[in-house]
Amino acid sequence: MKDVYILAVETSCDETSLAIVKNGKEVIGLEVYTQMDTHALYGGVVPEIASRMHTEAITLVLESLLNKTKFDLKNIDAIAVTYAPGLMGGLLVGIEFAKTLSFIYKKPLIKVNHMVGHIYANNIEDNLEFPLLAMVVSGGHTELVEMTGDYKFKLLGSTLDDAIGEAYDKVARVMNVPYPGGPNVEKLAKDGNVCYELGKPVNDDSFNFSYSGLKSSVINLVHNMNQRNEEININDLAASFQYYAVDEITRKIDLALSKNEYKMVVLAGGVSANMYLREEVKKVTDKYNVRLCVPRMLYCTDNAAMIGAAAYPLFIQGKNIADFSLNAKSHISTVE
Repeated sequence: MKDVYILAVETSCDETSLAIVKNGKEVIGLEVYTQMDTHALYGGVVPEIASRMHTEAITLVLESLLNKTKFDLKNIDAIAVTYAPGLMGGLLVGIEFAKTLSFIYKKPLIKVNHMVGHIYANNIEDNLEFPLLAMVVSGGHTELVEMTGDYKFKLLGSTLDDAIGEAYDKVARVMNVPYPGGPNVEKLAKDGNVCYELGKPVNDDSFNFSYSGLKSSVINLVHNMNQRNEEININDLAASFQYYAVDEITRKIDLALSKNEYKMVVLAGGVSANMYLREEVKKVTDKYNVRLCVPRMLYCTDNAAMIGAAAYPLFIQGKNIADFSLNAKSHISTVE
C-alpha cells in the first residue's frame, strides 16, 4: 500500500506545533513552539495572548519544519488539525491555517480530537493492542476509556467535577507554587512525606472520579493553618495532595482490570508526564500482568505528531473528513 504522509497542526493551548507523520507511525519532522515563558508572567495561560502568539508563530513553525525536513508539501496526502477541545482562539488559528493549506494544495482536511491524539501518541513508538484501557489525564479531562479497535471507544467513567490537571494547577496557586503548577507540585512532592489527611473522594465501585473535594481540602487546610499561624510544610502538602490525586486514578484502573481483560493500559494526556503517576499505575498493571504503555516525554505534552498519528486511521477509513465550514469546539469528550 502507498505510504501516507500527513501534515498535522496543533494549536489547542499554548504550543504551536506542526509535524509530518508517515503512516501514522514515523515522525518525519516535528516542530513545537512553546509560549510557556510568556504565560508564566501571568501565572497561567491567557487565552487572548495565546491566540495572538499562535497567529504570529504558525507560518514560522511551518517554515522551520519544511527547512529541516526538506519535504515538499505537494507530496502531502492530507492535512490534519486539532478542532477540539481547547482554547477557542488557539483552535481557530490552527483550523484556519489548515483550511488554507488544504485549499491551496487540494488535500483532504481531517479533523482530530485533541484527547484522542494523546491516546494515539502511544502508537508512535509502540503499537496499540486491543482491547485496551486508556486513562486520559489532562487539565480538562479525567476519563477512563475502553478501546476495542481503532476509533472504537466506550467511556467507562469520567470526573464528576474538576479534572486532575486542573486540580494540580489550582492547588499550586493556593500553595504559591509558580506556573506551570503541575510539574512544580510534582517536584516539591519528591522531597515530602504523606502526612496530611485529605480523604478519598469517590471510593466506590463506579469508574468516576472527583477532584473538587480534594482541591477544597487543600484550600481549607492552608486557610485554617494560616489562621492559627501554624507552619505549613510545602513539600509534605504537595506529597499528600499528589498521593490522594493519583490514588483516585490507580483505584479505578485496578477496578477496571479486576472486571475486564485488557491487553494493555495506556496513559494519555499532559498529566501522563508525571513520573509518580507512571510508577503507581505500573504497580497496578504489574499486579494484573498487563502491559503499561506511556509515550516518552516529547509526545506526552501537546504536539502535532500525535495529531498526525491519530489522523492516519481516519484517513484510511475515510472518516472525519471536514469541509471548509469546520469550526472549533472548546469542550468535547474523548469518545465524541
